Order: sequence, then structure tokens, then C-alpha cells
Amino acid sequence: QVQLVESGGGLVQAGGALRLSCAISGLMINGYTLAWFRQAPGQGREFVTAIKSGGGSTYYADSVKGRFTISRDRTKNTLYLQMNSLVPEDTAVYSCAAGRAITSTLRSQSAYAWWGQGIQVTVSS
Repeated sequence: QVQLVESGGGLVQAGGALRLSCAISGLMINGYTLAWFRQAPGQGREFVTAIKSGGGSTYYADSVKGRFTISRDRTKNTLYLQMNSLVPEDTAVYSCAAGRAITSTLRSQSAYAWWGQGIQVTVSS
């Protein structure tokens, strides 16, 4: 049984930083594309960033490029999202996901078979 469990969310002031973790069990992360999505209040879920299986190429939404960094630790089977220079517009529920996405599909929710329950990140102004 595959499980993804996020941690590290919370409340932070604008300009601050948070690091999200996603502990994954039931699959070896090196063989899957891993991603973070977020959903702000009243909006649909949107792609934030992804790291491809194998070589680990990374992809970012324009809104977070240069501020967020995705990484993975194969020894811990864990995915991370380092978020710096946070702004109120980053407030959302953040979810990690795993699947066999390829470059042309990794920004799409449908490319991911497994999801975490989501964790709240709130950035105050």
C-alpha cells in the first residue's frame, strides 16, 4: 500500500521560509516522478514543481521559480519542498504526489496515481 504523508506546514510571515516534507512508503521514489501541487481557497489545484524519476530533472511553475526548490532523499524515501521568500499568494493547501509522469504530462494532476492528504501553508502579510 502506497502512502504519502506531508509535514512541515504552518503559519509564516511574508518573506519567511518553510520546508515541507513528504514521507513516502510502498514504493521506491527513484522510479517515479514526484511533484508538489497546491490549492488556494476558492481555486483549483495547481502545479508547483516536479522532479523526474531517474536523473532528477526539476520543473517549476513560473510563480515559484527562483524561490522554491524541490529535492528528494532516496535513503529516506522522502520528498522535500524548500520555500523561501514566501508571499501571501503562496497561501494554500500543499499536496505531494507520485506517479509515472513524463515531461509532457508532469504538470497535470492526472499523471499522478498517489497523493498525500495535503498540508496547510499560510503566509501572513
